[in-house]
Amino acid sequence: MRTERQDNQNFSTVPSVGPSSQGDLLFTKLYYHLKPFVPPRFLLSLRQWNCRRKWSRYRHVWPILANAGAPPAGWPGWPDNKRFALILTHDVDSITGQENCPALMELEERCGFRSGFYFVPEKYPLDHDLLRQVPARGFELGLHGLRHDGFLYASREIFNRRARRINRYLHRWRAVGFRSPSMHHVLDWLGQLDIEYDCSTADIDPFEPQPLMLGTIWPCTIPCPRGTGSFVELPYTLPQDFTLFGMLGESSIAVWKAKLDWIAERGGMALLLTHPDYMD
Repeated sequence: MRTERQDNQNFSTVPSVGPSSQGDLLFTKLYYHLKPFVPPRFLLSLRQWNCRRKWSRYRHVWPILANAGAPPAGWPGWPDNKRFALILTHDVDSITGQENCPALMELEERCGFRSGFYFVPEKYPLDHDLLRQVPARGFELGLHGLRHDGFLYASREIFNRRARRINRYLHRWRAVGFRSPSMHHVLDWLGQLDIEYDCSTADIDPFEPQPLMLGTIWPCTIPCPRGTGSFVELPYTLPQDFTLFGMLGESSIAVWKAKLDWIAERGGMALLLTHPDYMD
């Protein structure tokens, strides 16, 4: 998924992202402080309750935010006159997810797809042979934070310290893409990472700890502070698997199909985020 920037690329500048409410921020802080000390089933129930609460508030704009379907000014279209873009990505959150990656890669190879895999470098023992296989077989290798503990953006000091370690992994893996755990993000801070693209936002997703509304189904250019360059932001535009099936209790992929049809009709970018950790 390397962006292969060209002089004639015309990504839009990122729209403003609405701030999280005080209630959302309080829930996020409470969740991550409780996480090490309470049973996982209780935390799952807490998140399901929070999703149901938000669903009643956002059902008029999720999963389809009508205004997100307007192409950016001067949009030249996709390469080779393609109708729309499809991007498959996978966040590997645990050792179980890592163990499931080879089978998932084989399945996608049989179907003619190549996707992006984002690993957490300091949470579980990494399979370095797998990390070599991913790009060798034509897949994208990227970073999914550093530790997946909810504290990457706790303070600027913590972020700066972890950014140096993240950059070392990016260079070692020859990776150019990043996604923050739990979709936390401060886009201005991400300019410190040596990346070509980030995918820590969504066109619309009110169910994450930091509610997301980038408001577009196209890539965006994020200028780095102090004019030191830019990176491309790729919002995920199809709901996450865990949101649909784990939080909202969906039993089919009807929501994915309806949103995909809507994106294709508008010629946008359909970016799917799933987790090998939950796959059978």
